[in-house]
Amino acid sequence: MLSSYSEYLIHKKWMKHALKQAQSAGDAGEVPVGAVIIDSSESIIASCENRKQRDNDPTAHAEILAIREAARRLQTWRLHECTLYVTLEPCPMCAGAIVQARVGLLVYGVDDPKTGAIRTVANIPDSAASNHRLRVIGGILESECRSSLQAWFANRRHRTK
Repeated sequence: MLSSYSEYLIHKKWMKHALKQAQSAGDAGEVPVGAVIIDSSESIIASCENRKQRDNDPTAHAEILAIREAARRLQTWRLHECTLYVTLEPCPMCAGAIVQARVGLLVYGVDDPKTGAIRTVANIPDSAASNHRLRVIGGILESECRSSLQAWFANRRHRTK
């Protein structure tokens, strides 16, 4: 839940950065998902995109790569003072990593009706298996995030016909 319009504007600003990462992933043939992590002083400490195809790595989701980069830069795996922005609701693997990293706030763009593990299909952060209560805000720049994914998949389907 957003407490103010100014908070919304801050989240919108950072989600635009995540959308740029998503565009870069899509341009490279990856599913267009981008992630950005900021610290408590609102500085970017990680900015990543999906790299699963390019790296031949099933774990190379934007969120996982951003968590790794942030932990490396901060020299701690505890990211409780950080905010993670991601264009698509995280999958079960990413939701688990977000909980394990103790991310302070997750902000995502659009729900994932197939594999969303934050609120849509499953709710890993609020499950009994979670040892961290994650604050979550969904729907920031939802239409832009959805359009990015829909356009990429439509283009992909068109090319395979």
